[in-house]
Amino acid sequence: MKTVLLFFTLAMTTQLADSQFSKTLFDSYNSYKFNDISSRRMKHAELMKHLETLTTYLGDLMSIEQAGTSTEGRSINLLTLGKGTTKVFLWSQMHGDEPTATMALLDILNYISLNKNSAEVKKILSETTLLIIPMLNPDGAERFQRRTSQGIDMNRDALRLQTSEARILKSIRDKYNPEIGFNLHDQDPRFTVGETGKVSTIALLAPAYNVEKTDNAVRTRAKRIASELTLVLNQFVNGHIAKYDDTFEPRAFGDNIQKWGTSVVLIESGGWKDDPEKIFIRKLNCVVLLSAFHSIATGEYGKRNIAEYDNIPLNTKNLFDIIIEKATLTFNDHRPSIVADIAINMEEIRDSTGTMKRIGRVVDLGDLSVFSAHEKFSAEGISIDSAKVEMNDVVDVDEIFLSIKKER
Repeated sequence: MKTVLLFFTLAMTTQLADSQFSKTLFDSYNSYKFNDISSRRMKHAELMKHLETLTTYLGDLMSIEQAGTSTEGRSINLLTLGKGTTKVFLWSQMHGDEPTATMALLDILNYISLNKNSAEVKKILSETTLLIIPMLNPDGAERFQRRTSQGIDMNRDALRLQTSEARILKSIRDKYNPEIGFNLHDQDPRFTVGETGKVSTIALLAPAYNVEKTDNAVRTRAKRIASELTLVLNQFVNGHIAKYDDTFEPRAFGDNIQKWGTSVVLIESGGWKDDPEKIFIRKLNCVVLLSAFHSIATGEYGKRNIAEYDNIPLNTKNLFDIIIEKATLTFNDHRPSIVADIAINMEEIRDSTGTMKRIGRVVDLGDLSVFSAHEKFSAEGISIDSAKVEMNDVVDVDEIFLSIKKER
């Protein structure tokens, strides 16, 4: 009985220590955040400049090698840190317009440089070898587009390997045969958590390796890691974690790398209120990955119950940026007025000068009572000219709000 109690006490002590490490990372983030990043629309040249700076900080703790080049000749680089037996492979910006984790990886490198003598960093670097591709699709990043310069979605090129970028990813996976992998992406910021109406800030997935979605040892390990991530994230964004659809996609890298023997966890950075640049979600990526590295180094993740992951609600799409409720839409012809909700989403567009700006677009009209929104405004009893809020039209949100305010 004493032995059981001692084991339970030690397990709880270790789990509490891991939780405290995550909390410290979260609370002290501004002290190690990599501040040189000018924009989430970071291009390859800026990334290389940052890596040069971080190499100076890290010294012999990190090596950089050019793993190959993109279709347009930009370098795709592999960063290696640590000398441990457990190899952890991370790749970011497979899609060129999904940069949140790329920024977080720079934060992680900066954290390691500033805390190289801490017990946690020493443990990570002694027990694991981190293999990091910070920008897999530099041509897409140059255009801030999902696909490669050849118009291919690289995440559907795991079998044919037609793109040079996909061949590089496959070759590194095969060369090092890592035990664990993190596939780092951004998802639509308007996904929600199940039927809760809450925004899905982070979505996780331990991809299936076959149509039947079988749990073998490799996928079970991925689920334990995803469960560890869930426990960490629950400290900071409880209720805002969803599970990505695990339908087997035979062309996708995550599914195939799982099939090839590396336990893969997909991390999708979603949305957060008043965070269009995903600065808060970048912070979450940094904290959860550093926490995961430490849990892998100590082996603590192996004690996690996969139910923590399995029970996460699925990603749904029930969110708009803005809903104006119960407005009276008037028409300038014979049509009678109607009462309708108006859904508006904010988008980024490039104006005639090449400057990016945010605009509002009407994306739905009618009874939207089953949907949630970052902002809801009642316009009950207030008339709005239907010509100003037609479907798919760009609208001046401030002007609409001003007109509502005047009629109150």
